[in-house]
Amino acid sequence: MTNPLEPRKRRGPIAARLLAIDAWLDSSLYEIGFKARQFWEAATIFFRRFRVTGWRRGTIEFLSEGFTLGAGGIVVMLALALPAFQETAGDWRAQGDFAVTFLDRYGNEIGQRGIIQRDSVPVDEMPDQVIKAVLATEDRRFFDHHGIDVLGLSRAIFENVRANSVVQGGSSITQQLAKNLFLTNERTLERKIKEAFLSLWLEANLSKKEILQLYLDRAYMGGGTFGIEAAADFYFGKSVKDLNLAEAAMLAGLFKAPTKYAPHINLPAARARANVVLSNLVDAGFMSEGQVLQARLHPAEIVDRGEQKSPDYYLDWAFDEVKKIAKPGQHSLVAHTTFDANIQKAAEESMEFHLRQFGKEYNVTEGAMVVIETNGAVRAIVGGRDYGASQFNRATRALRQTGSSFKPYVYATAMEHGFTPNSVVSGGPISWGGWSPHNYNGGSAGNVTLMTAIAKSINTVPVRLAKDHLGIKPIKAMAEAMGVESPLESHKTMVLGTSGMTVMDQATGYSVFAQNGFVGSRHGISQLVTRTGEVVYDFAKDAPPPHRVLSEQALKYMNTMLAAVPVMGTARRAALPNIVSAGKTGTTQAYRDAWYVGFTGNYTAAVWMGNDDFSPTRNMTGGSLPAMVWQRLMVYAHQNIDLKPIPGLEHPFVDEEVAAKAVEAEKKNAEKAAADAAAERPPVLSSQTTQTLRDMTRLFQSAPVLQPPAAPETLSAL
Repeated sequence: MTNPLEPRKRRGPIAARLLAIDAWLDSSLYEIGFKARQFWEAATIFFRRFRVTGWRRGTIEFLSEGFTLGAGGIVVMLALALPAFQETAGDWRAQGDFAVTFLDRYGNEIGQRGIIQRDSVPVDEMPDQVIKAVLATEDRRFFDHHGIDVLGLSRAIFENVRANSVVQGGSSITQQLAKNLFLTNERTLERKIKEAFLSLWLEANLSKKEILQLYLDRAYMGGGTFGIEAAADFYFGKSVKDLNLAEAAMLAGLFKAPTKYAPHINLPAARARANVVLSNLVDAGFMSEGQVLQARLHPAEIVDRGEQKSPDYYLDWAFDEVKKIAKPGQHSLVAHTTFDANIQKAAEESMEFHLRQFGKEYNVTEGAMVVIETNGAVRAIVGGRDYGASQFNRATRALRQTGSSFKPYVYATAMEHGFTPNSVVSGGPISWGGWSPHNYNGGSAGNVTLMTAIAKSINTVPVRLAKDHLGIKPIKAMAEAMGVESPLESHKTMVLGTSGMTVMDQATGYSVFAQNGFVGSRHGISQLVTRTGEVVYDFAKDAPPPHRVLSEQALKYMNTMLAAVPVMGTARRAALPNIVSAGKTGTTQAYRDAWYVGFTGNYTAAVWMGNDDFSPTRNMTGGSLPAMVWQRLMVYAHQNIDLKPIPGLEHPFVDEEVAAKAVEAEKKNAEKAAADAAAERPPVLSSQTTQTLRDMTRLFQSAPVLQPPAAPETLSAL
């Protein structure tokens, strides 16, 4: 018979051990807690000796909070400093060893880029008056501060507040060098923070003499020159080592606004500025009034360079293009560009005219533009109003939201997916993942054709196309296939142009519509030649051939719709007299950016207008000022040329009375196709010689045909 007590006996030792362990844990935890309480009580009693009251307690609390905030501030400062210090990666001391001379499309020299080491004159070899003039005007306490002149900055802020405008700058020479070496001129808080940290970094890594040397060698001095030695040669035909006080004062006055005070453009303004520099020398205690009197009475004379402005924004972009295509070891080159001085001048004039006339009314201060001929040649670049004030190229480097000017990429994708201009889509309210975009007028458009939707810039239609039919990826792929290199966000709001794009990208993308659906022909360098005459790059031979990205049917549909925008849509101010044009307006939220991108059979041009600080304009839309800037330029660009039709449209003329001329124009286009291609090749002869040879050719062609000599029998009979 089984005993029921046997299992309990077997479990007895195990239970006892568990109880022992439990008792040990309880006692151990109790002992630990007891000892901890004893320690805490002893520590409390000990620290009571240091307890303070009254004003001493307030001081201790203040210091404690200060240390806490200081620790947090250090963390924040490090977080802000890291992006700045990343700019110093690489060989930042090395000057570019490219030396490139640029020629325009006709073979005329338009400027140079590249810093040649032998052009640098050591600070120790520069005249004393040159150094004093620069320091007195730019940074009097240069040798007393450590990168940021707090006293000078405070004085500048006080003077600006008192004058209710910007009359003094507070940036030290070190800060200006940091900007020139590592940053851009874009007016953003991020850039100013980086500039401050980089100034401290430069002071820690370079001597004062090295900082001053780099500043004098790298600063833009107007006339397309960089560095004080190049400026001395350009303006006075001599080395900086040979400058007198009057000349030194004139050069020192260029650092603030080199374009405004460039003596070859505005000599009276340059002399007035030089007089201010002389006064600065006296105020700073560097010279006496008697020492500067001779320079006041006899201001500097300059070498006559003419008033031709250097196309600096274009040259900066072309210089980057040269560095991309030049082969290793090829650094001293002559670049034949596609630049057209007349179109550049017209583009700058149109932009400046409208900013002067309407800038205050619309609260807009800046603009940018790119002009591309139908053969892909970049003819003009406007990167801003004043290169001397800001070398930041807003046409090729600034990413701006495009607004409705992005919609053609959406509609082009739709055309490739079987839609037509007559396809009907609802323009009513729509929601997409919590996003509910509205039309410009806030109302519902009802059912509309795609032709009407793009002409009236209805927002809900392209959103519905993307949501219900296309998707985001195909739209993004289409924009990139059309030549857009700017990083596009794969987000549904991209449909309405929330991604940033450059003006160059916009002009490149729209040029596909003018170039019969092909992409890949955009270029600014037609040839690169060594100093010995060896051709090392030829766009016609070395560049990949253009390829089609839009089918002929989709292209025809798109150009038909875009041609309606200046006629019945939002870009009526861009309409050209008697010439068919096409394009699209764009306006971003809060009216921060306004665009008009348009084209004819001859040219494509993209225009952006806004403010550097991203502040909103005063209700400026793409159909207002940008369209007017575009129209004024295009009227000039199409004078005295053969008008080409937009692909997919019958002829380039609006009036039927002149439509008959299209037939004759098309014949001439075929004859001039070879001549246009030859024009892209830089001529070996000068433009004057080339014109003379052409005139001789016309004389020979128009001369009467010579009669054959008479037969011998006839001569004997006579």
